[in-house]
Amino acid sequence: MFETILAGFGDTLNAANLFFVFVGVTAGVIAGAIPGINGPMAIALCIPFSYYMTPVAAIGFLVGLNKGAFFGGAISGVLLNTPGTPEAAATTWDGYPLAKQGKGEKALRIALYSSVTGDAFSTLILIFVAAPLASVALYMGPPEIFALICIAMTIIAGLGTKSLVRGLIAAAAGILVGTVGIEPVSAMPRLTFGIVELERNISLIPIGIGMLALSEIILQLERQADRKDNAERISFSSLPTDRFISLREYAIYIKTLFRSSIIGTVVGALPGLGAPVASFFAYDQAVKHSPQPESFGKGNLEGIAASESANSAVVAASLIPLFTLGIPGNVASALLIGAFVIHGMIPGPLMFEHNERFIYSIYGNLLIATLFLFCVGRLGLKTFCKAVQVPAPVLYPIIIFTCVMGAYLAQYAVFDVAVMLFFTILAYFMRKFDYSIICLIIGFILAPIWETSLQQIIIASEQAPYTFLTRPVAVLLMALTFYIVIKTARNGKKSSEDKT
Repeated sequence: MFETILAGFGDTLNAANLFFVFVGVTAGVIAGAIPGINGPMAIALCIPFSYYMTPVAAIGFLVGLNKGAFFGGAISGVLLNTPGTPEAAATTWDGYPLAKQGKGEKALRIALYSSVTGDAFSTLILIFVAAPLASVALYMGPPEIFALICIAMTIIAGLGTKSLVRGLIAAAAGILVGTVGIEPVSAMPRLTFGIVELERNISLIPIGIGMLALSEIILQLERQADRKDNAERISFSSLPTDRFISLREYAIYIKTLFRSSIIGTVVGALPGLGAPVASFFAYDQAVKHSPQPESFGKGNLEGIAASESANSAVVAASLIPLFTLGIPGNVASALLIGAFVIHGMIPGPLMFEHNERFIYSIYGNLLIATLFLFCVGRLGLKTFCKAVQVPAPVLYPIIIFTCVMGAYLAQYAVFDVAVMLFFTILAYFMRKFDYSIICLIIGFILAPIWETSLQQIIIASEQAPYTFLTRPVAVLLMALTFYIVIKTARNGKKSSEDKT
């Protein structure tokens, strides 16, 4: 066991692996700093480039990309009052007022230190709890897995939309798309409509790029046409007290950082809640526990510390359900499933038995990425600030070209480019009519596991309808699923009645 751990961490210290983790963190910070680009979008664009890396380097590169993007979102949030990523929205409430006071560099430094603190905390929690939880998950059979996916999809259905029904429709659409291709039991093609390319199943890469990246660029271009540039000019103070964070100042916020890191870890480990929920909840708790709550929103460093430590803690915590159950905690971890599969790994409890050395190399990558985030943030803070000044006419054509090439490189097929364009248009209208694209993507990813579990239940029970009721855990999970649906429906009905 100890030899396996040493071997896994030894793989992390390979020079090529360290280089790709460093590149991932650096590119992630730049991507997060540019408004309109976020971690999942950057991962979707960069997964095709990971084909040419070793499995350890590929996952390290993508994880570093995601970690860097979470901090990068604070840069545009502080300097432009426009969060580069959704989870950085709460950071703008105190970050931008500080920037207008000439303390923008100080705000970014506390954001960096808070991100590193939250990220390191959740990474250690992942390392210590993932293996025990995975050993428990090994005892789960097809009924429990089927019920677990049902409750996860129900929780996720409320993500990114005000209507649970619309979320469930989007998730069902994702499951439908995930069943296109060869049926696993009979090996017969289904829903292919005579198109040969569909028989090999639809790839996650063009769907992810189209729905997360290209559709977002179209919406950004649409907003850009109506936007008037009224941004204030930000200047930086030259006083050391307005630029740097001392160890004593950092120690003042240690309770807030610890509390917010716990919040981010718990929220990240629950599928579907996401980093914005953790960020806003931690900010709210910081206000409630502060002796000067009226100072928040006017340039309080504690608000930035709470928001950034919580949202960065989500990154590693979202891998807990992925590693232990094979269920993604958010969109970024959902896209990582594609990278795992490409390199011959299936996330889930069996990975701890079949690829134990690989697991510890991922843990090493997570720790190294945290260290690189601190170093890259410290050394390149002013350089990254210039990323927010890239003009849209230069940036967007580059992203569009990268989208097309990324979709093509997935399987070297022009058909995948057409698939990307189809899902780009679909995502555009889904966003317009408040249907969650996150639910569709996660539904698509979970479809094979969900369907396989259902078929195993039917085959093992010989189509007996009451076999499912003999599994207490599965019954409890399904009961919780129906409870969530009914309660959400009642709450929605009450809110609509109150409005009328």
